[in-house]
Amino acid sequence: MSQSTPTDLSSKTILITGASSGLGMQCALSLAKSGARLALGARRLDRLEEVVALIEAKGGRAAAAAMDVANEASVAAAYDAFETALGPVHGVIANAGINVSGLADALPLDDFDQLMAVNVRGAFITAREGARRMVAAGSRQGGWGRVVLTASIGAHTILPGLAAYCASKAAVLMLGKCLAREWINRGINVNVVCPGYIHTELNDEWFSTPAGEDQIARFPRKRLMKENELNDIIAFLVSDRSQAVTGSTFTIDDGQSL
Repeated sequence: MSQSTPTDLSSKTILITGASSGLGMQCALSLAKSGARLALGARRLDRLEEVVALIEAKGGRAAAAAMDVANEASVAAAYDAFETALGPVHGVIANAGINVSGLADALPLDDFDQLMAVNVRGAFITAREGARRMVAAGSRQGGWGRVVLTASIGAHTILPGLAAYCASKAAVLMLGKCLAREWINRGINVNVVCPGYIHTELNDEWFSTPAGEDQIARFPRKRLMKENELNDIIAFLVSDRSQAVTGSTFTIDDGQSL
């Protein structure tokens, strides 16, 4: 989506999980340009600190905390650290996720369990902890809160060889709708973004192989999306502009699922 005027997030603190690389990092750098204070969580603290340095070098404010999204104590501790450094969190982008490929009949159950723990349990814990704190701070924030869950086109489109991943993202999509309904009268909007295949450092090796190139060739526009193509929709969903938007799903995939 295109913005006629820049989104002003200068009064907001936004927490992003999975912010050490890929979409999470790109989202953090973009929201910093809109003035948001960024609370960045991931398991790789050294990588997070590099992102914080990039933001601060351009005059922005950010803080980093190690966070294992599948561990409730780790998530709560990170929220505590962010509140100390930046103040109450106004918006949450539950972006952390992993992928495990392989046909279902050969997929180790340990891999399946880990994927569900990060992608589904992690999104639930992150969103719930944020909502609890935003509700508690409601009198100070005017009942304002935003939650964005990152799913995938795999939530509604079969991606061969990725049964477990698709199932996890379908769960995230429905989780977003359910949380939106539960929290609709608590001042918290919850929405889900379903990206298509985006060129990141994590998938660069795969898409450079003959099989990866063949996959791209099957897309209607025969290309991958760029990391910055989610920036505008994310900024909108965590801003005042989205006050009437909750329980919605946004597929941003350059037509890959058509």
